[in-house]
Amino acid sequence: MSLTLDTYRLLGRSGLRVSPLALGTATFGTEWGWGAEEDEAHKLFDRYVEHGGNFIDTANTYTEGSSERLLGEFTRENRESLVLATKYTTLRRPGDPNSGGPHRKSLFASVEASLRRLNTDYIDLLYLHVWDFTTPVEEILRAMDDLVRQGKVLYVAMSNVPAWQVSRMQAIADLRGWSPLVALEIEYSLIERTGERDLIPMAHEMGLGVVPYSPLAGGVLTGKYSSGDLTGTTTASAESTRKSFNAAMGMVTEHNLTIADVVKDVAKELGRTPAQVGLAWTLQNPDVAAPIIGARTPAQLEDNLGALEVDFTAAQLARLDEASAIALGFPHDALASDHIRKVTAGDMKIDTRR
Repeated sequence: MSLTLDTYRLLGRSGLRVSPLALGTATFGTEWGWGAEEDEAHKLFDRYVEHGGNFIDTANTYTEGSSERLLGEFTRENRESLVLATKYTTLRRPGDPNSGGPHRKSLFASVEASLRRLNTDYIDLLYLHVWDFTTPVEEILRAMDDLVRQGKVLYVAMSNVPAWQVSRMQAIADLRGWSPLVALEIEYSLIERTGERDLIPMAHEMGLGVVPYSPLAGGVLTGKYSSGDLTGTTTASAESTRKSFNAAMGMVTEHNLTIADVVKDVAKELGRTPAQVGLAWTLQNPDVAAPIIGARTPAQLEDNLGALEVDFTAAQLARLDEASAIALGFPHDALASDHIRKVTAGDMKIDTRR
């Protein structure tokens, strides 16, 4: 593969050029019990940019706002050359019902607050962060389009939203001449492949670049977890706090540790680290624009960037795919079956290349 951070990709159906690995900044600040202090976070930012990286991912409530605030400081000298992505919808003030959610009031207030913290006049890419099943899609799309027309947001996108809602929104935006969606941020890794059922095929058809978060499954694919972590016993430290969080989220299971073992085996064969193998696997998917890396130290960042140089053999990819395979379920498995092929196409040969 042998990519570099300055081998840029187009984001979805837009002309926006982004690096093949995005820098996640949920680790900028220690308010969540883990992460990087300001000096260390600045080093991470500087190293990423020095390598040619330009795609920065944050959110309005990451580390209670510290992530955006630190980025506002770090980007003073090179703001225009960066693609800053942030998100809205998570609750900004507990007890205030309108300080979260996808609706217009939440959106406008959140964007204004993000602009202040980021020390900028515009946001390059704005995601709806979490779907809540309450706000009409027309309200969301029109409000997003208003911000684009005001110049406060350049591109809009979705994260953590059902595939059918995203495709519906894209169709409505196209029909009404509103700003189209250009990206879809989803959890995607060797451990979490369910996006392959509907989300990723939908993104392909509707022109959204897929931006995977947690491509290392919260660190499970780095090889730092073992069967001993299944008990959930930890000691007090930032590392153990993150481990406890992952255990509570159901990330540390026998099945997932089995996948991590295959990753370790392939990494050993390649002379690479498990983290590099896990990240490189996501880059094999042609619909993936840029996985988000969330390093806490410069050493971790350098290791993650090595994923761009990983070259798999066909046999190694097959082993990784087999270990992590999921059932696509109905109707996908049925439509791919020999029976359906026989009753719909018989012996006909169709060239489906595009």
